[in-house]
Amino acid sequence: MVELFAGVGGFRAGLESCAPEVFKTVWADQWEPGQAGQWAYKCYVRQFGEEANCCNQDISQVIGQVPEHDLLVGGFPCQDYSVASTGARGIEGKKGVLWWSIDKIVQERRPSYVLLENVDRLIKSPARQRGRDFGIILRCLQDQGYAVEWRVINAADYGCVQRRRRTFLFACREGTPQYQALAARLEVTGLSGWVRSEGFFAGAFPVEQGGPNWPKSTQTDLTGYRDLVEITDSFRASFYNGGVMFQGRIWSEELMPSYTNPETGRSCRLLGEVIAQGEVDERYFIPEQDMEKWQRMKGAKRIDRKSKSGYTYQFSEGAIAFPDPLDRPARTMLTSEGTANRSTHVVADRLTGRLRRLTPEECEQINGFRPGWTDTGMPERQRYFIMGNALVVPLIEKMGRRLLEIL
Repeated sequence: MVELFAGVGGFRAGLESCAPEVFKTVWADQWEPGQAGQWAYKCYVRQFGEEANCCNQDISQVIGQVPEHDLLVGGFPCQDYSVASTGARGIEGKKGVLWWSIDKIVQERRPSYVLLENVDRLIKSPARQRGRDFGIILRCLQDQGYAVEWRVINAADYGCVQRRRRTFLFACREGTPQYQALAARLEVTGLSGWVRSEGFFAGAFPVEQGGPNWPKSTQTDLTGYRDLVEITDSFRASFYNGGVMFQGRIWSEELMPSYTNPETGRSCRLLGEVIAQGEVDERYFIPEQDMEKWQRMKGAKRIDRKSKSGYTYQFSEGAIAFPDPLDRPARTMLTSEGTANRSTHVVADRLTGRLRRLTPEECEQINGFRPGWTDTGMPERQRYFIMGNALVVPLIEKMGRRLLEIL
């Protein structure tokens, strides 16, 4: 395995927990531009040892160092696709271009399997030409002889404690057992049957067979485009939350999760399950004099604004629960979690009933990491920032078990 944009090792932690004797990380890379501390890299090395095989350089500068491998994984930087950035430029953006480093590694090393993660908006980027960026990624992999599946997964739909939606992409090279199974089953199930019942994601993340969203589907054919330039200029498509591409033919449809934890009878875990029962340091509590400010931040708003061109409009946003309910999963954790921010979680302390922010250890558990995973000497603000960027590890564990079935 090679892990790119490794962060604090979410892919590695999830896969190694399934079968450390199978998933061997031979090389990894983690680099945060402009950050002197390189905290995520240091955490990675601390957790996986000095022999972690982790490089701390810009991936575009060290592609030649990437060794031969079977499985390429990575959560490539997502800011240029993120809905949180109004100026997002997609694959043309400063961080979106890192896709081309992945593409070059795939071309040179041709791993059997590729497993990638990005924000849910990836399949719709950019706004002015919906689906173009994802179409480019699919065509790159098609040109190298890969079949591709994808699924937009909300972690809370499959046993986790956070409502976090992310796009996962799984590619298998021609000649692998998974590619051959897809080719053999096409005439029996069709692309839709593969997406719903037999594919990589279907085996780990079951969906309803039918339902009101069944008609929401599209078919696209990439073979009609001469090259990436033509796709860049003219490709546009509606991609839904599940799909597959085989030899340039694409099937995409809207899928409804169908999962219940047999122990709890629920699809998710609850925020209250990770909230500390004992004493919590006073610095996490909201001072009484700040309570009004927090209530304003969390409340509904209608604000008159004026654009640069002089156009007057009304900005509005709905209220956020204050405090966050403990009998529901957590909201999506952002990199701003450690600040006094509208998106920051606030909970009623178990012991005192007073309102407070989450602790770093609680944030780690929301992402499925062991408590204290980032307690490696980095500033506390960085611990929150890193968890806002991190993978939900139990989802990777599910994918790892699925990989063991098809390898």
